[in-house]
Amino acid sequence: MADEPAEAQPAETPPAPMPGEQLELKVFARLYGEPVVQLPQDLYIPPDALEVFLDSFEGPLDLLLYLIRKQNFNVLDIPMAEVTRQYLGYIEEVRQRNLELAAEYLLMAALLIDIKSRMLLPVRKADTDEEPEDPRAELARRLLEYERIKYGAQMLDAMPVVGRDFLAAQAHIEREIEARLPNVDPDDLRAAWADILKRARLVQHHRITREQLSVREHMTIVLRRLQDRRFAEFHELFDVERGVPVLIVTFIALLELARESLVEITQAESFAPIYVRLAYQPS
Repeated sequence: MADEPAEAQPAETPPAPMPGEQLELKVFARLYGEPVVQLPQDLYIPPDALEVFLDSFEGPLDLLLYLIRKQNFNVLDIPMAEVTRQYLGYIEEVRQRNLELAAEYLLMAALLIDIKSRMLLPVRKADTDEEPEDPRAELARRLLEYERIKYGAQMLDAMPVVGRDFLAAQAHIEREIEARLPNVDPDDLRAAWADILKRARLVQHHRITREQLSVREHMTIVLRRLQDRRFAEFHELFDVERGVPVLIVTFIALLELARESLVEITQAESFAPIYVRLAYQPS
């Protein structure tokens, strides 16, 4: 007699939460910070979407150096059989996923096989009794040079970079720059004085007189001429019609006023006209 089919047992339902308890939901992921507790019905995940690459290499030398350093092999004494086997195994694994990427490593694989085959051949001594060159010597030199360059690149990458590790602070400071007028040197005064004497000789008269000239008096005259003016040109302070003696006394009076810091002698720029002004503002 055939066994009767067993009755289907009803699925166990989770116990209802007790009052005051919260039902914990399984969170599959977080989208924009919000938990996703239920997968969409139309969600499609490609077969290679979850493929994980444990190690990535920048080229054949990088892979070969990784295999050597991982097993603590001596670069100057590489066990070619073991390294070649591991290298070819990696290429076969990559070739199944990316044919173009595997093609970059084929040249190094051919070089490893060539070195391995040459090491299997009997060593022939040269006529000069010199030791034959190790087939691995050139490969070891390339690996050591690549390792130094890679280490240098890592050191440079570890240094702080503007825009990646920090930002350059920029601040704009507005400040008024007071224009500095050039100083009047003695050569400028001498040239201006020579020009005034030249003009005075053109209008001078041949009169012989005796006149008492006071430097203090002409200092007062110069101050009066500058009192109601902001600036006065150098030649405007001299009366060329009164003769050379008056001009000399006026020039001495002007120098005495400058020495006592009562007037300022300046010019707007080099080789510009010389101006005289009071060093104080009368009230």
